[in-house]
Amino acid sequence: MTYSVAVSGASGYAGGEILRLLAAHPDVEIRTVTAHSNAGQPLVAHQPHLRSLAHLTLQDTTPEVLAGHDIVFLALPHGQSGQYTDALGDTPLVIDAGADHRLTSSAEWDAFYGGAFHEPWTYGVPELLVGGDKQREVLRSATRIAAPGCNASTVSLSLAPGVAAGVIDPGDIVSVLAVGPSGAGKSLKTNLLASEILGSANPYAVGGTHRHIPEIRQALAAARPSTDSGAQDIRISFTPVLVPMSRGILATCTAPIAEGVSDAEIRQAWESAYGDETFVQLLPEGSFPRTADVLGANTALMGLAIDRAANRVTVVTAVDNLVKGTAGAAVQSMNIARGLPETRALSVNGVAP
Repeated sequence: MTYSVAVSGASGYAGGEILRLLAAHPDVEIRTVTAHSNAGQPLVAHQPHLRSLAHLTLQDTTPEVLAGHDIVFLALPHGQSGQYTDALGDTPLVIDAGADHRLTSSAEWDAFYGGAFHEPWTYGVPELLVGGDKQREVLRSATRIAAPGCNASTVSLSLAPGVAAGVIDPGDIVSVLAVGPSGAGKSLKTNLLASEILGSANPYAVGGTHRHIPEIRQALAAARPSTDSGAQDIRISFTPVLVPMSRGILATCTAPIAEGVSDAEIRQAWESAYGDETFVQLLPEGSFPRTADVLGANTALMGLAIDRAANRVTVVTAVDNLVKGTAGAAVQSMNIARGLPETRALSVNGVAP
């Protein structure tokens, strides 16, 4: 069966990456691409690298244009997807790459985003541990999927094995991320201009203000055994730093080692969680990833160190924020929900140099 697909926000970075992956997918036909201010223009005027889709023209983003497809991807700015999702009730599968359907708590939404709160959808991180199982099991029957925040999924995948196994204390997590500016979208912003970021590293959303914090706490809470408490005692100091690379995340996450846990038990927690995974891979002891290793790939590569002097575990994880962080996670989740091979149209191979 070939599934008809519409992609909104197709002139942006996330929409463009979804299209790049779907263009090589044998089970989908990209019929419709939409935008707002760029509607009426050829897709390749804004995504000139997508030569196989040169026949497509950007249409207005309206419920009427998006309706009538088997699958709809929404790659819109945060707070804009919800106005369309209610009108797509007849669409068999809708995947939102924005934040509108990620959070389960309306209070957290109000605190970090504001505006109308929309019902939470199935979270689109297949490898994430959830109460002793993997999120992919829930995705198999999903018709509404919330693709993750790129920073949030990177940190959550980094630490979920330790939380689930009880080998780390989630009450004192520290995460510092080097991130590329493509994660902020394509809109012109002074702080994202090349003259502002080249040759510099710039922290932002410092002091617990980043919008992905509640998403991380929610995901790590879900990783615990079902008898444990929720997210209220999961505490994280989260600091992203903008660096001059167009795409990529290098997340360094640390947490205290739980009392009485051996080094072997710590490493075993991550090996057990990801040993059979295709797209999330734990590197050999003493090895750590670079963002260059995952460029263009749907992989999360991580290295783990045990710092007994500080009594902390350190996990360093690299992802391409536009692939595994967003579009790759969305397509991977789509594959699972439609009963297709999970790896279809997704690669573990990056681009080098």
